[in-house]
This record gives sequence, C-alpha cells and structure tokens, in this order.
Amino acid sequence: MLKLYLAYSWTSSPGRIAIAVAVTISFALLARALRGVTRSGMLAGGATCLLLLAGVGPVAFAALAALFLLTWVSTRFGYRRKEDIGVAERGDGRNARQVLANLAIPALASAAFAVTGTRAWIVAVIAALAEAATDTVASEIGQTSSPTAFLITTGRRVRAGTDGAITISGTLAGMIAGAVVTAVAAFGGLIPTSQLWIPCTAGLAGMLFDSLLGATLQRKGWMSNEAVNFFGTIAAAVLGLVLSR
Repeated sequence: MLKLYLAYSWTSSPGRIAIAVAVTISFALLARALRGVTRSGMLAGGATCLLLLAGVGPVAFAALAALFLLTWVSTRFGYRRKEDIGVAERGDGRNARQVLANLAIPALASAAFAVTGTRAWIVAVIAALAEAATDTVASEIGQTSSPTAFLITTGRRVRAGTDGAITISGTLAGMIAGAVVTAVAAFGGLIPTSQLWIPCTAGLAGMLFDSLLGATLQRKGWMSNEAVNFFGTIAAAVLGLVLSR
C-alpha cells in the first residue's frame, strides 16, 4: 500500500518528504503564532497540511495558505461589531473540530489522488478548499456588512449571524474568496484554466448547501455547525468530481 501511495504522491523521495514535514511544521507554528488556531487546531491543521503536500504537492499547499489568509483576515474584519452581536470567533483561533470540518475532505481527496493518480481528485481538493473559503468569508463579511440577512429557505429577514442566513454582500465576498483559491491552483498548474469554473461553482454550491443545512437541521439542533461545514465541503468535492469527469 505504501509503494502504491508513493507511486503518485508528490513526496516520492526522502528530500521531498523532508520538505513537506518542514513546511508543515513552519505553517502550523505560524498559524498558531497569528492566533488563527488553538493548540488542537494547530495539530489538526498540521496533519491536513501534510496530507495535502504529500498527495498533491506545493500548489495545494499554496491554495491552503490562501484559504488561511482569507479566513484570518475576514475573521478579524469588523471584529468589534461581531462581538457586539455575539457572533465573533474565539480570540485564540479555531479548534481542531473547526479545522477538520473544513480541511478533512480536501486532505482525504489529496490522499485519494496519491493512491489512484486520478486527476479528478485534484479538482475535488480545490473545490473543497474553495467551498471552505467561500463559506467562511461569506459568513464573516456578511455579519459585518448588514444588521439583517435573508433565511435561505424562506427569504425572511433575520438577524445577521442566524444559522442558514445569507447576505448579498457576504455571498459576493465569498465567491471572490473561492475564486482566489481556485486561481492560485490554476496559476500553479494544478488545474487547467478550462476547469477554473468547476471549483468556483462547486464552492458556491457547497456554501449554499451549508446554508440550507444551517437553516434546517442546525436550527433544530440536529446538527452542529462543524457538521454543517463538513457536509458543505463534501458537497463541493463530490460536485467537483462529477463536473471534472
């Protein structure tokens, strides 16, 4: 199984394995120093980062770094207002459950590529990362851009930050974030320019599915926010796989 993994994995030599480990440790420590993650979040982020690097390679890491930067900036944008309305993220960053909710699927898709060599899995990786960027930025910007939002299931006006609520400004900002992550992957040659639309579309669809789950199952207490985010990335990855084939 290890030989099969190494057949398609970017870390196909001891030198590349050393690079992957060094980059992962550096990135995890930086994320912790910037208070983007807690200690548990640092460990979870490091594990997913290593899988992305080992499977797909440096460009996947660049897309992950873009996602982290977008998340870090948008989380701190309008932070005082978010505190006032009670939707601000914890000051010490995202914990392991929050990190894995967004990154477990792209990491597993990267491992799937390393085992199979099927390039559709690369599109799934980028689609899931684009969804995480789209959803996070849409939520963070939407909460500060308007005091009200629209419930995705009924269109009824609700308080910004309500589960399942979306805003126009937040959605547009999220789409731009997803496009940035996708552009990094395309610029690095990970996906062809003819497929740029796939991760962007899948990311937006995953974000809307996330909101739909939030407005239904999460509002009823049947699903946690982390579970909603997790299934949002699954939806994006699956759609990315289907469209790329």
